[in-house]
Amino acid sequence: QVQLVESGGGLVQPGGSLRLSCAASGGTFNNYAMGWYRQAPGKQRELVATITSGDRTDYADSVKGRFTIARDNAKNTVSLQMNSLKPEDTAVYYCNFRHRVVRERNYWGQGTQVTVSS
Repeated sequence: QVQLVESGGGLVQPGGSLRLSCAASGGTFNNYAMGWYRQAPGKQRELVATITSGDRTDYADSVKGRFTIARDNAKNTVSLQMNSLKPEDTAVYYCNFRHRVVRERNYWGQGTQVTVSS
């Protein structure tokens, strides 16, 4: 049974930094794309960043140059380094692991709250 557990959320002032981590268990994930999504109150869940099994990354325009996604296949983890945080980055952040071929193998974490406020 695949399980994803996020950590690292919290309260930070504008301009500050946070690092989110997501650890997976219950399988091997070399053939998975990994990603971070977020959902703010009253809004739809949106893509923040993804990284393919070949380490190709993609970012939402709103976070380019501020956020960095990275994966560690040996540890089954994906991280999101968030710098220069803005109040509009406030949301619940979810990690996602998606198999690059088998669509049913699509897993989500429980979410971690990030609040950017002075």
